[in-house]
Amino acid sequence: MATHLLFEAASGYAIFEVKLHEEVGARTKEVQDSISDLSKFNKMVSLLSFSPFRSAADALENINDISEGILNDYLKSLLELNLAKSKKASKVKLGLADSTLASSISDAMGIKCDASEQTQELLRGVRLHAHKLLKGLDDKDLVKAQLGLGHSYSRAKLKFNVNRIDNMIIQAIALLDQLDKDVNLFAMRVREWYGYHFPELVKLVPDNYTYARAAQFIGDKDTLTEDKLSDLTSIVGDDSTLARNILDAARGSMGGSIADIDMLNISAFTTRVISIADYRKSLISYLTEKMNQVAPSLTALLGERIGARLISHAGSLTNLSKYPASTVQILGAEKALFRALKTKGNTPKYGLLYHSSFIGRADPRHKGRISRFLANKCSIAARIDCYSDHPTPKFGEALRDQVEERLNFFATGAPPSKNADAIRKVLDALALHDDDEDEDVAMDDDTEPVLPMIEASPQPKKDKKKKKRSSDAMDVDEEDEQPVKKVKLSKEEKKATPTDQNGTTEKEKKKKDKADKSEKKQRKADKA
Repeated sequence: MATHLLFEAASGYAIFEVKLHEEVGARTKEVQDSISDLSKFNKMVSLLSFSPFRSAADALENINDISEGILNDYLKSLLELNLAKSKKASKVKLGLADSTLASSISDAMGIKCDASEQTQELLRGVRLHAHKLLKGLDDKDLVKAQLGLGHSYSRAKLKFNVNRIDNMIIQAIALLDQLDKDVNLFAMRVREWYGYHFPELVKLVPDNYTYARAAQFIGDKDTLTEDKLSDLTSIVGDDSTLARNILDAARGSMGGSIADIDMLNISAFTTRVISIADYRKSLISYLTEKMNQVAPSLTALLGERIGARLISHAGSLTNLSKYPASTVQILGAEKALFRALKTKGNTPKYGLLYHSSFIGRADPRHKGRISRFLANKCSIAARIDCYSDHPTPKFGEALRDQVEERLNFFATGAPPSKNADAIRKVLDALALHDDDEDEDVAMDDDTEPVLPMIEASPQPKKDKKKKKRSSDAMDVDEEDEQPVKKVKLSKEEKKATPTDQNGTTEKEKKKKDKADKSEKKQRKADKA
């Protein structure tokens, strides 16, 4: 059972001493109800020490350490002052709410810790009566401290979120896919609704966005005259012939007349469809800008929409970078994969990568091979974007050229370049670019040119062995001049030398071994 309790408040640390409590009686309802009563709970625990935080930043630092189970120096000093230096330190058992923090305290300080249910019940009572147990603090002060610390802790967690930039891309691509469905659905509804009045316009204007703008501009077909022909021409893409055909079709249309109130509703609906389509275009530009900032190599390789779908399906760019190429290849085709595994059929060759232009340009017999190759390059691009300090689209362009060369190899048989060579060219180009920038900065500052650093080229292993042998030889030569020292010889040198350290040759050793064996045989014969 815990003898002391550690209470982590928003304003500081408090250590309580447990007076009266037992494990068996704690399970009864009467004892559990007495925790809610302050007069009875005061007999169970008493405040031993309270150490407030110095500032809000100090409180945030301590709460971050507690959430991660790390023993803070401030808390360590408090425990050493109140528990470790006491005479009864061996009998101290500290009760905590977090088991991870309890293990770190026991490992660092050797204090026994307890995070059982009985300890949790006592801490519940301390938390309930904290404003009265902690002297000098009111209930309002604790609430303000908790509110301020909660806001700062949440902001810090959002700030330290590794995937905070990916969240914007995930939300943008999800909204873009939803807008695609909505715009197509609403455009079909506009065609059906306005088609009762002007059915010939459907065949003349196949594009949904242009049809909605034309329907909004025309309104009642009977009001379309020669005066509106120039404006109609600008709406249909500066096609005067198409505008003339629409005017002729409106004059001889088979559609029925429509009431003014119905035309107002159709006009309002077409306005809404046009606004959604315009917002969709702005969202595409926003997604393109974000993808070029977060994952430029993946964007250069696949495009912003397919790259964003891969990031969204994986959950983040970090998760996508951890996936192997085989997982990236079938990402988005999980249902087909599990169905194939269940029925023992053919597994899918591609998932979201099917929408790439490389898969469409490949021959049917090479689609699986090019999808596997493309998934490999996507995995490399995602890792470069995720773990590089300054991501650049040059790696994605190099990987895209490799995929183009592989398509050409399937078609003509021309050998493609190796991956190491392509990446090395990009690294050399980036190094030259950095050197040019450094030279420009140096010329602007009118400083003397710095001498280039000459890096020592790595020597092969054979040279190292030769160096070791030569150093050993030098040691042997120096023995003639200096006092004799024992030198550890290698196996090769022992084989090469005719004598060992005692001066005996290998032939003499063999003779001695034969003599010893013959003597042993004679002894055995004599005994027999």
